[in-house]
Amino acid sequence: MRIVLVTDAWHPQVNGVVRTWTTMLQILTSWGHELVVVSPEGSLTVPAPSEPQLRLCLLPGRQLRRALGGMQPDALHIATEGPLGLAARRMALARGWRFTTSFHTMFPDYLKARMGIPESLPWRFLRWFHAPSQRVLVPTPTVRDALAGRGFGNLQVWSRGVDPGRFRPVPGGAPYGLPRPVFLSVGRVAREKNLDAFLSLDLPGSKVVVGGGPDEARLRRRYPRAHFLGMLGDDALPDVYSAADVFVFPSLTDTFGLVMLEAMACGTPVAALPCAAPLAVVEQGVTGVLDHDLGRACRAALALDRETVRRRALAHGWDAVAAGLLAALSPLTAAAEPGRPLAQAG
Repeated sequence: MRIVLVTDAWHPQVNGVVRTWTTMLQILTSWGHELVVVSPEGSLTVPAPSEPQLRLCLLPGRQLRRALGGMQPDALHIATEGPLGLAARRMALARGWRFTTSFHTMFPDYLKARMGIPESLPWRFLRWFHAPSQRVLVPTPTVRDALAGRGFGNLQVWSRGVDPGRFRPVPGGAPYGLPRPVFLSVGRVAREKNLDAFLSLDLPGSKVVVGGGPDEARLRRRYPRAHFLGMLGDDALPDVYSAADVFVFPSLTDTFGLVMLEAMACGTPVAALPCAAPLAVVEQGVTGVLDHDLGRACRAALALDRETVRRRALAHGWDAVAAGLLAALSPLTAAAEPGRPLAQAG
């Protein structure tokens, strides 16, 4: 099956969207499918507003035509709502192609937190963007219900996973000589991640932040006793997760939070606020603790059994996620049958 994936988020960006689709590329290719990725890579780009490290395609229509040529795939999936996503949506509608989309990010919350833009405007755009989609893939039932309440249709839950061979406990993981317990946060260092809620806590031991982003300089100044390790390579993450006593996830806006599963697969319990992403990932009192009092959640998570945390995380495998994606994709035209090349259809 030839699948075209259009995404504005791709390497060298480091985030959950990129990790998810990179994993899908690896698995689906190993299963004999062809996944053609159309991304900003190799095109003229401009920095995203409020986040210059993220690059957006300046001529998305040209990039799309260059990548696809005269190709007619079996299925088209549009992963993001940026310039490339808009160009792919426009092309598909003009050609009468059916397509699916996915909802990865609560952009209205992000834009309000970063730029003060009223939520109603981006929600209106997102409803318009996803309206023609045959299926809008969302990561959790909580997100599905929230979008349904805002007028979205054709919603289908498509979860996420973790690679237990890669993310596993590392004996003697280096805590960088820091006093214990070590409380760790990994991810984008941006205002919408709510890191102030973590770094302002009165906790014993040490607080460690891994990642980079537009809010890093401010947080370093405001919390000089916290330890900011910056961006680390993927190979270093299992060691860092394993070295921590508790993984702290303070975000209120994430739709899933792959980093929680990665930490759990390394045996590290999660402390988080009881909102959409943690509710979908954390088993209360077993793999983590959810509490409106984040400090209380951090202290309670210290008592959880790391072997149990790891064992429960193994239930979230990527193969099942890839199979779910294949089942959710829509044939390009109504005449095409699922799994049947369009050249043979009709």
